[in-house]
Order: sequence, then structure tokens, then C-alpha cells
Amino acid sequence: MQIKKFILGLTLCMLTTFVFAQETKPVDGKSFGEGVTQGNIQPVAKMETAMGDKKAADMKITGEVVEVCKKKGCWMTLKMPEGESIRVTFKDYAFFMPMDIVGKKVALDGIAKKQTISVETLRHYAEDAHKPAAEVAKITEPKKELAFEAKGVVILN
Repeated sequence: MQIKKFILGLTLCMLTTFVFAQETKPVDGKSFGEGVTQGNIQPVAKMETAMGDKKAADMKITGEVVEVCKKKGCWMTLKMPEGESIRVTFKDYAFFMPMDIVGKKVALDGIAKKQTISVETLRHYAEDAHKPAAEVAKITEPKKELAFEAKGVVILN
């Protein structure tokens, strides 16, 4: 009788494992960081709506690269429909992006954020983008913006 209970229990455990197992295939393309798995990837234009009233949310997005840090690829921006862009940084500076991917489509996995960027940080970003000193000096106010901290990125095209 004990062996029948054991076999029944083992069968139930294996069946449960198979039922709840989720296949997490990676997204095809050149991968950086932890990469990105398929499923529930939203266009960057829907990021703020998907966040609702949260200040931060774990999600996957896709979008077109507008700009990449010219020093070493330590950040990039993605195109938004209204002509604005959102800044993407990389978790713990664990990886950097190639600087020749402007215009390419990417998929990202990480944390979407609503944040306020300090004047000092905005000036740093402008200097990284090789903006003229006069343009950097004009930055005098912090800026509220959407941002994304990626733990993985895949270049799709």
C-alpha cells in the first residue's frame, strides 16, 4: 500500500510540474545582459499606460533606438510617438550597447520608471552626447520623465 501512495504522489508531482512549466524562449537577435524572453512584450508607446499609477513596474518593451551614449554605449534613448524619447540605462552598468544601433529596433526586459532627473544628471547626459557647452549650460531645471532600467536587451534588426 505504501508503494502505491508513493507512486501516486510522484505521478501527481510530475504532472503538476509539466502543467505549470512555462517555456521561456529567448527573443531572436543579438543579446546583451540577461537577454529578453518571449511573451508580453509591449511597444514603448504603451509603457506609461501599462504602469498605471505605479512609479515603477517590471515589464518588457520594444522600440526604436534614437541615440546611444557616444562615450561607451552606457545609455540609449528610444523613440516615443509624440517626438519625445525615453532614456534607457543598464542595470548596475553590467553591459553597454554598440554605438552604431541608431534606427534599429530593440526589445528590453527591466524596470519602467517615472522619475525626476536632476540638473547635474541632465548635464552629464548632455556632455555624454557631445552637446555644445552653451547647450549644457542652458540646463537649469530638473526634468520629470519616463525611463527604463534594462537588465537585458536584444537588437532585433
